[in-house]
Amino acid sequence: MIRASHLARGRLGSIAGASRVALASSAHARGAAVRAYTYQTRPDTSEKETIVKLLYNIGSKKEVEQYLRHFSSVESQKFAVIKVGGAVISDDLATLASSLTFLNRVGLYPIVVHGAGPQLNKRLEAAKIEARYEDGIRITDGPTLAIAREVFASENRKLVEALERLGTRARPITGGVFVADYLNREKYDRVGRIVHVNREVVESSIRAGCLPILTSLAETPDGQILNVNADIAAGELARVLEPLKIVYLNEKNGLYHGTTGKRIETIHLDEEYEGLLKEPWVRYGTKLKLKEIKELLDTLPRSSSVAIISAEHLHKELFTHSGAGTLIMRGHRLFSEQDLSGVDSDRLRALLMAHDPSIASGETTTASYWQALSELKRDGGQYWIYGDEPYQLAAVVTRKAGESISNLEKFVASKAAILGNITDNAWKLITRDHSQLVWSVPRTDDNLSWHFERADGSWGVGDNIVFWYGVEDWKQISDLVTTKAIGEKAAPNATATTAGKTAPAGARAYSTTARRLAMHSAISTSRRSYSTAAPLRVGLIGARGYTGRELIKLIDGHPRFELAYVSSRELAGKPVPNYTKAQLDHVNLSAQQVADLAKAGREDVAVWILALPNNVAAPFVAAIDSAVSSLPTGQQPVVVDLSADYRFDASGRWTYGLPELHRAKLANWSTGRIANPGCYATGSQLGIAPLLPYLDSARLPSVFGVSGYSGAGTKPSPKNDPEFLRDNLIPYAPVNHIHEREIGHSLSRLCKPEYAFNSENPLKVQFTPHVASFFQGIGLTLHVPLCKSMSAKDIHDIFTEFYSGERLVHVTKSAPLVRDNSGKHYAAVGGFAVPPSEEGAAGSAMLATRRAVVNVTLDNLLKGAATQAVQNMNIALGIDEYAGIPTPTEPTMSLD
Repeated sequence: MIRASHLARGRLGSIAGASRVALASSAHARGAAVRAYTYQTRPDTSEKETIVKLLYNIGSKKEVEQYLRHFSSVESQKFAVIKVGGAVISDDLATLASSLTFLNRVGLYPIVVHGAGPQLNKRLEAAKIEARYEDGIRITDGPTLAIAREVFASENRKLVEALERLGTRARPITGGVFVADYLNREKYDRVGRIVHVNREVVESSIRAGCLPILTSLAETPDGQILNVNADIAAGELARVLEPLKIVYLNEKNGLYHGTTGKRIETIHLDEEYEGLLKEPWVRYGTKLKLKEIKELLDTLPRSSSVAIISAEHLHKELFTHSGAGTLIMRGHRLFSEQDLSGVDSDRLRALLMAHDPSIASGETTTASYWQALSELKRDGGQYWIYGDEPYQLAAVVTRKAGESISNLEKFVASKAAILGNITDNAWKLITRDHSQLVWSVPRTDDNLSWHFERADGSWGVGDNIVFWYGVEDWKQISDLVTTKAIGEKAAPNATATTAGKTAPAGARAYSTTARRLAMHSAISTSRRSYSTAAPLRVGLIGARGYTGRELIKLIDGHPRFELAYVSSRELAGKPVPNYTKAQLDHVNLSAQQVADLAKAGREDVAVWILALPNNVAAPFVAAIDSAVSSLPTGQQPVVVDLSADYRFDASGRWTYGLPELHRAKLANWSTGRIANPGCYATGSQLGIAPLLPYLDSARLPSVFGVSGYSGAGTKPSPKNDPEFLRDNLIPYAPVNHIHEREIGHSLSRLCKPEYAFNSENPLKVQFTPHVASFFQGIGLTLHVPLCKSMSAKDIHDIFTEFYSGERLVHVTKSAPLVRDNSGKHYAAVGGFAVPPSEEGAAGSAMLATRRAVVNVTLDNLLKGAATQAVQNMNIALGIDEYAGIPTPTEPTMSLD
């Protein structure tokens, strides 16, 4: 595993009985935090288990349990010291209290030391007392100290009361812990230097089942109160307690690189400290912070680490390998050797025997592997061995003579290396030396996500996944996969995915050219494999309906998307069915809760899907728009609305999401607001659009449509009652059906000025829907008036050319059947016919023969709704348009 940059899963959920949880994911570090957490009773064992399951949604079950065991392996006071800045208490008290409560509910006792700098400055200003500093230290005279004591007590009380309102017992500790001497009385006045920490005060609070909430004020042995910087107080407390974690909460959510502006994910001080201090942007406060942390960690066990994180991402930082803020640890120096003589072969052998599957199983021995490396070198090849000083990690990279791409043969790490994120530095070192890499990993590997995060592309090869990094030439990729396939004695069976190099923080974007390899490579394919970039989180609002269920299935099989929230008022608290990527419960999100989540932008929830009835979406859309208005356009989440509410939008905010007709606009749509078409409207437009240049302006197209009763939704009515529909066909909305208006409105936007219909003469259609006794699918028969005579073959040729290359539109000669298309993700268009011409006929009789009859079938829940939504999401986010949609490798034309 590695400290990766993928998005963590999050969930809002309900805990039955006496508790209510709102676990929210947010913001630029992609983490999870509790927004609201209310308890009326103390948690019992079953409640703790439920909360632990919630944690599984910010990381894998294995990760969460690993960290819980890790944190529970020490005495309670040695879990974590958390320093809270005053700005966090004033600006984000609810999130802070909820986050601390969440930790306490899984049996952990973080020790909190807080400051109150901004609040103190505000009070001093009101009292007309100038805030003075020397060397970055607040000069604390008598009047300043008097106000400071009041402010610290007030802020301490606010936090304690916020915790207790959530059912978490907390003890205010405003003195008695830190014993201090004057730092420099003449220079700083009443500022202290801590000389002793009374840990018993803290430990007694934990023994009583209370979270200790400390101020950073100290006392001299004779009782004089002294002001101490909260960072320093937290550090001195950590030196005494030696906790596994020292956490500095700030609103910035970590340290940021002064040149690139990106958040620094990890710093291994033994390896990187000296280099960091030489960076031109490491100055003033940043340099002082790094020095203080280095001095602190040098006095603590190597198992201790410092995290700089925001309150809402605390759980992500503590319970996942990927983290969310900046993790700082001592780590170990890494080495790179190009000969076995340069490594401790006994320690390397022990590591491989413990963690390398082929050697641990006896399939091969270290002696035979050493021999193979020696032979490689003798034949003109090279090998590199990477590791850390205590041999917690080892990697072997080889390159044959005459080859440019290196092979990552082994990458093994102990639990300590994983928990210590040493793998992160090792990967940096390897990729520094090797710009192009290929490697193979079993599909069953527990740490498969690490490989997907670090690779540029992947391809399924039998029971393994082939990964590559830095390889962009398709011919090279094809050769690599072919070689691996031969080596594994298995044929590749998945479509390759590749990615560009521009995505931030190691998350590489999904390439839209990925499917081209499937078309042009000599390697045959039959199904899609895995994405190589970070997952894109999806919030689904309205999951109870049939379309919501289909969306869940599609997202479950999608290589890039994962569900973050599945909202349904009726199903809140119940498990989400047909979703295997994580344990996930339905929740009931209000518009305001969605707004709170949307503030984080695309890095938290990339897509919001509104699968709601007509006239219901507006409050959610308004809430999202308001929440993201200050975000750059590229960071705003995509919103896909499946209702009819925005299909007639005139504001310019929304685009119509029928990709086969509006693909270019969708790909360049800056606002990311997409109105998903209706099911009848999709089929009707696909059947009329190719004939727009040939329409007769004097007559209107007509559409006869029949839908399965799933199209009537889940609310009981005669239209979805199987008994009422038995041996029956029900016409409804014979005029002015909303899809009738939608078809004409949307097709008019495709008409060019020279067409019979255009903006000045909008197209209208006649449409009559019916519902039949089958469950799923739509059949349409369209009569399209033409301005000239054409043959059925002419019509067929027009459609074949128009939909050439489209995977989700199949053109057939014979009329497609509903039963053949139910459960399929494409629309079928065919059965083209024209009336026979009448010899000698003239006038209106002749005109009547100028029409085309077109038949269209599609699944109303898939291409008519859910599949089309995924197609739109893919395009809007720059993903392969057909990712996650089961389709043939090649588009199918003229099936018969």
